[in-house]
Amino acid sequence: MASTFELSDVNVSLTPLERFEEFLQSRGMRITKPRRVIVTEVFSRHEHFDAEELLIRMQQVASDAKVSRATVYRTLSELVNAGLLRQMTLSTRTVYEHDYGYPQHDHLYCQKCEKLIEFHSPELNEIRDAVAKKHNFNVTGHRFLVTGLCEDCRRRPPRRDRRLDHV
Repeated sequence: MASTFELSDVNVSLTPLERFEEFLQSRGMRITKPRRVIVTEVFSRHEHFDAEELLIRMQQVASDAKVSRATVYRTLSELVNAGLLRQMTLSTRTVYEHDYGYPQHDHLYCQKCEKLIEFHSPELNEIRDAVAKKHNFNVTGHRFLVTGLCEDCRRRPPRRDRRLDHV
């Protein structure tokens, strides 16, 4: 039985790489081999990641295409501007996730282990729409982040206080 909180599929006319090429061309920029490799890697799997994690993945996958730290950071910014990625700042970390071809959804964020859990709730959308209607507001999207502790972190026994912790 499917949960009402699961995410549905979104059909798109262009692949992320095609959409990114279109975005770059509209700004007089070209798709370079490092950019192409980054986009391919980012969209090869769906997970939340930060720039440093992507840089490590790029060093493992792209041995023939030199991808510098600056290129990774610049390309991530371009992907956000192109509407392909969404950027979220959580605590001291900036993470990215797919935005293009991915349904509107919200997150539960564990403040201890930094796990992000995605969910979709039609009830939340109904509340959002009702509030918007009351204020004559045109909704184009939203971000909802619930912070707390995940089940695993709540189950872990608290660490015993040690003398060295107080030094």
